Amino acid sequence: MSDKPTAVRVYLARVRTALADLPASEIEEILEDVRPHLAELEAELGEGARVEALIERLGTPESYAAELRASGGYPPAAEGATQVLTTAKAPSLAKPRIAFWGLVLCAVALALFAFGAAVRVDPSGLLGAVLFLPVFVISLLLLLRGGVEPVLALPEVVWLRQALAKGREQEDSGKAMSYLASLKPAWWILCAVVLIAFGLLLMLRSRSAVLLLPFLLLAGVAAVWAGPRVRGDRRLLWLAVPISAFVIGGILGGFGAAVDLISHGRSYTSSPSYYPSSDRYGNEQLTYGGAEVENVYAFDADGKPLTEVYLYDEQGRPLTLTRYGCERSSGTKEKIGADNRFPRPKIEQGVTDDQGNYNGYNGYRSACREDAGVPFSAAIPKVTVPPSPSSAPTSSSAPATPTPTK
Repeated sequence: MSDKPTAVRVYLARVRTALADLPASEIEEILEDVRPHLAELEAELGEGARVEALIERLGTPESYAAELRASGGYPPAAEGATQVLTTAKAPSLAKPRIAFWGLVLCAVALALFAFGAAVRVDPSGLLGAVLFLPVFVISLLLLLRGGVEPVLALPEVVWLRQALAKGREQEDSGKAMSYLASLKPAWWILCAVVLIAFGLLLMLRSRSAVLLLPFLLLAGVAAVWAGPRVRGDRRLLWLAVPISAFVIGGILGGFGAAVDLISHGRSYTSSPSYYPSSDRYGNEQLTYGGAEVENVYAFDADGKPLTEVYLYDEQGRPLTLTRYGCERSSGTKEKIGADNRFPRPKIEQGVTDDQGNYNGYNGYRSACREDAGVPFSAAIPKVTVPPSPSSAPTSSSAPATPTPTK
């Protein structure tokens, strides 16, 4: 058996030196709490791990000791113990702060976009998350260049860790936090299941969501892999936190969609009926048999389509729906008003090329067309009205008057 000290023992010795101003019993308690974590990290790094590898993951033993002081609510080290450290120039907090708040901003944005996409069961609601991709990339690059230690030393992060430490000391909140911590392994598995289920659900609504499914599968694998390793490597928070935020937003949005579906389902009758709902502009829409009705076509008795038809309900209220048209400059479908006049032109969206060919092979510019024609013909059944009894001949009901003869 070799007497050469291991990396953990060397690292802990320096941590003990940095905590030397604390009572011996307190030092032993602190070291007992962190020793299993360091041993686990050393095992992960492999046999023969060096102290430099632990410093790369956790920072210097002196800074790690400062973290332990802050998380445990202990006072800072005495001036004599820190005068060597304070002679160096204070590092700038700008880059660590950008890395930290970039992570927070991206996590909140992902939660909101996931919530919106789940409520509407529409994958297009996730497109806005692309706008936050540069923020996340910058935050991650700053983390990788500066390390996680400057981020953990930020005043706001220190305050947050102290608040969590105080919460663990309380009886009720401490039990709740301990219980939640015990659920961490199950949480990462749940994240993977929710991400895959979310992708499959979106595919049922839109075929284009099949492009999103590989990313959700990759995120699920990343959650299962990175989640249990966050404690040993805080850099993995930049992977675990956004995934967790996305899953939480998706779960809440899915719950809202389920409540909305149940409430609407109770309003439907067994026979087809009209039921008003609201579109994104707040105007009522019509559904028939559970499907949304966007247009209404009317025909006369000879099967001729009618135009300029105005619809009202039995109380004389106009059935006003949002009217859409083509926005010429952008070639997109836009709202142009709201009325009860039918039928509406059919809005077709496509692309044009440099020669103005609609949906041509080299089309790239958005285009929009309005088709005012009727897309089908209607065969109106002929109804034969039986003659009423009052229209029968009267000759049989009264005798004829005889003609006098001379």
